[in-house]
Amino acid sequence: QVHVVESGGGLVQPGGSLTLSCTASGKIFRVIGMGWYRQAPGKQRELVADTNSGGGTNYADSVKGRSTISRDNAQNTVYLQMNSLKPEDTAVYYCNVKGANTELQAFDSWGQGTQVTVSS
Repeated sequence: QVHVVESGGGLVQPGGSLTLSCTASGKIFRVIGMGWYRQAPGKQRELVADTNSGGGTNYADSVKGRSTISRDNAQNTVYLQMNSLKPEDTAVYYCNVKGANTELQAFDSWGQGTQVTVSS
């Protein structure tokens, strides 16, 4: 079983910054992909940014230039630094981790989400 836990959400003023963290633990053999998604009230969950095991990154147009995704492979941890935050960034942010467990079975696990609210 693989557990995914996010942290770092909160209330921030427009123009402010926030860094989210996510760590995967449990019966992990190898982590391949790590990413951040978000879901605002009344909207579908959308990709914010993700990164693969080769270090490649991918960003949604809405956050490109304002956000940086990074990972610590030794700790199975991924970070999302967000700058110049806007009210439309308000959402629950979810971490997604893909890989193989110790039985060499693929897993695709989600965290429970962390709320980010951008408001003055």
